[in-house]
Amino acid sequence: MDLQQIKAQHRLLKRWDYKWMPLDKGYTDKILYVNVGETDIREKDVPPVMKEKFIGGKGYGLRLLWDATLPDTKWDDPENEIIISSGPIGGITQYSGTGKSLVVSISPQTNSVMDSNVGGFFGPFLKFSGFDAIEIQGKAQSDVVVFIDGINHKVEIFEAPYEAVDSHVLAEQLTEIFAADESEKRNIGVVSSGSAAEHSLIGMLNFSFYDQRRKKVRVKQAGRGGIGTVFRNKKIKALVCKIPGVKGNLNNVVDLDAIMERGRRFNKEIRELDDKQCQMRQVGTAHLMEIMNDHDLLPVNNYKFGSHPESYKIDSTVWKSFFTQNIPDGCWLGCNMSCCKGVDNYEVQTGPYKGQIVIVDGPEYENAAGLGSNCGIFDPGYIIESNFYCDTYGICTITWSTLSAFIMECYENGILDKEKTGGLELNFGNSKAVLELLHQLAKGEGFGKTAGLGVRRMKELFISKGWGDPSFLNDIAMENKGLEYSQYVSKESLAQQGGFAMTNKGPQHDEAWLIFMDMVNNQIPTFENKAEALHYFPMFRTWFGLVGLCKLPWNDVEPENNAETDEPAKVPEHVDNYVTIYKAVTGREFSKERLIEDSERVYNFQRIFNLRRGFGTREHDRQPFRAAGPVTIEEYESRAERYDKQLIEKVGISPEGKSSQEKLRLIREYREAQYESLLDAVYKRRGWNRNGVPKIEFLKRIGIDFPEVIDVVCDYQ
Repeated sequence: MDLQQIKAQHRLLKRWDYKWMPLDKGYTDKILYVNVGETDIREKDVPPVMKEKFIGGKGYGLRLLWDATLPDTKWDDPENEIIISSGPIGGITQYSGTGKSLVVSISPQTNSVMDSNVGGFFGPFLKFSGFDAIEIQGKAQSDVVVFIDGINHKVEIFEAPYEAVDSHVLAEQLTEIFAADESEKRNIGVVSSGSAAEHSLIGMLNFSFYDQRRKKVRVKQAGRGGIGTVFRNKKIKALVCKIPGVKGNLNNVVDLDAIMERGRRFNKEIRELDDKQCQMRQVGTAHLMEIMNDHDLLPVNNYKFGSHPESYKIDSTVWKSFFTQNIPDGCWLGCNMSCCKGVDNYEVQTGPYKGQIVIVDGPEYENAAGLGSNCGIFDPGYIIESNFYCDTYGICTITWSTLSAFIMECYENGILDKEKTGGLELNFGNSKAVLELLHQLAKGEGFGKTAGLGVRRMKELFISKGWGDPSFLNDIAMENKGLEYSQYVSKESLAQQGGFAMTNKGPQHDEAWLIFMDMVNNQIPTFENKAEALHYFPMFRTWFGLVGLCKLPWNDVEPENNAETDEPAKVPEHVDNYVTIYKAVTGREFSKERLIEDSERVYNFQRIFNLRRGFGTREHDRQPFRAAGPVTIEEYESRAERYDKQLIEKVGISPEGKSSQEKLRLIREYREAQYESLLDAVYKRRGWNRNGVPKIEFLKRIGIDFPEVIDVVCDYQ
C-alpha cells in the first residue's frame, strides 16, 4: 500500500482549532491536553506557582502527573498520563545542546514515576506550536495519531490503521505524508514506539529529527522505564508536530546577544579542543569504551568483571571506522557537539527487515558496552544489528542489555536451561540466541515474552518457581526500584553506588556519574565529600531536565584551563554559561546557587511522589550486591590481589590462611556497612531523615510545603 492509500484510510475523530500566541521569554504558558479515549482536546493555562516552582521539563511533567493520578493509579489505567515538555531554554539555536525534552509517566517497570530525557525535534516544535507541554491521557479504541499543526493552529486525532508500527518505517511514512516537499521534512517531528513495546514492559519512545545532509529521518530515544509501553497501551501509534520552520529568535529571549556570545565561545572550544579531549564529533559517547576498560569499569558478563582482553574489538577506534565522519551529527539545530553518530547504509542481517539498507543511531557507549561486553559479545556487527532492532522495535537498549546479561548468567548457573528458554542456548557470548530472543519479543512469542518483563519481574518469577537460590538471584539481578542498571561497574566507587541506587527513578547514570571523581581521581575521599557530591551533581543534572538542555556540552568538552579552577569537576566556566543563558532567555534574576535551589524543589517533589506511590524510603535505595562487590568466588579470585589488600588496609583483617569463601564474606560485610554509612551521610546532607524522607522543615525552606505534599510526608517524620 502506497502512502496516498495509507493516508486515505485516516478517519478524523476530533479537530480542535486554537489561537496561537508567540513565546515570551522561553514560555508559552499553555499546556496542550489530549485525551485519546474521550477525544478531548483543550488548552490549559500554566498556573504562575507551577511556573515559579517547577520551571519546565521534568518539573512540569511531575506536577501534571501528580494532579492527574491517584496514589494507586496503575500504569495501564486510562488516567495515567504521558507528559512531554522541553523548558525555557529548549529550542534556542545559538548554543549547543538545547533541544532536549523530558517525558514523564507512571512506569510499567517501577510502578512509580519515571522520567526520561530525549533529543530530536518534537519538544522544541511543540513549543513553537504554542505549548510548553503536552499532557496525554485516556486510552483509544484503535490505533490513532495525534497531529499538532503549528502552521494552521489546529490539533487532530485520527485513526491510522495502515501505517507501520516499528519506528524506522513509521517515522519515515509520517514525515513523507505530512511534508508537501523535501524542504518541509525538516519542519516535522514524530514520536513513535514499536512492536516490542506492545509485548513487553520495557517499551521506549523514538523522537525523530530530519538529517538534512543525509536526507533521512533519524531517531533519538526516550528509553528508560517503559514509557513506550504506556504509549502503545493507549493505542497511540504516533504524535506528529509540524511547524513553519526554525529561524531567528522564536523563544523571544530577553538578550539574544548574550546567548550568541556564549555560543561563539563554546563553539570555539569544540573546534579547538574536542579532538584532543573526548572526540565527540568523531565517535560520540563511544569514546568511553577503552577508558572504561582500562580503569576496570567496563561491564563484562553481567557486571562480574570490569575489563576483558577482547574489548579492543569494540573500542572507539572500531566505531570510528563505522561512523560517517566530517558530517554534522546534531539531533537539534545549531548543536555543534555533533555526537549523534550513525552507521550509514547498514544492511540488516536478520529478522523482518533483513536486506533493508538503513541508518543505525549509534551505537553509543551504553549500547556498545551493554549489548556487547556485558553479554560477553565482542562482535561490532552484532551490536549494530541489535542496536537497530531495539530502536525500531521500541525497547530500551540499556534495559535490554542488562536483562540479557542477567538471563545469560542465570543460564550458565542452571537456573535456566534449554527447556525453559524454548531451546535457546543463552550462555554468555551467544549472539545468535540473544538476537533470536529479541525477535521473539517483538512478535510476543516464546521466552521473549518472559524477557520483556524486565529483570525485577524475571527475578521474582524465577524465585516463585523455585529456580535457583533467591539470595543469589537478588545479588546478581542488576536492578534497583525495578529499573535496570546502566553500563558502569560501580564496585570500586562507593559514590557511584549511591549515584545509581539512590536515584529517584532507578539506576540511571544521568543523575550522578561520579566514578572518576571518586575512584580514579580520589577527589571525594570522605563520607562527607561523597555526600556533598551526591547532593550537588544530582541537583545540577536535574536542572538540565527542567530547562531543555543536554548535559554532554557541559563536561564532554572542557575549557583548556579547567583543571586549574577551584572545582574542575563542576566545569565552572560552563556553569557560568548556563547561568548567563538562563538569565538571557527569561530575564529572571539567577545565579549558580539559585540553579541548585530550583532543582532541589523538583528533586524532592519527585522523592515525595515516590513516597505517595508506596516507595521513596531507605529500603528502596538498597542495591544488588553485584553493584557493590564480588558475589562469587570466581569474581573474588579474579581480583584477589585487590580484595586481599583491601581486607588488610580497610577492614584490618589479614587474609592469610582464610578461604576464598571466608574472604568473600568479610569483604561483603565491610562493603555493605560502608554503603549504609553513605546513605546516612547523603540523607543528612539532603535534608532527609534516616529513612530517606525529606524533613518538613526542609520542605518549608525550599518552598514546596504544599498541603498535599505535607500530607504525604507527615507520617514518615
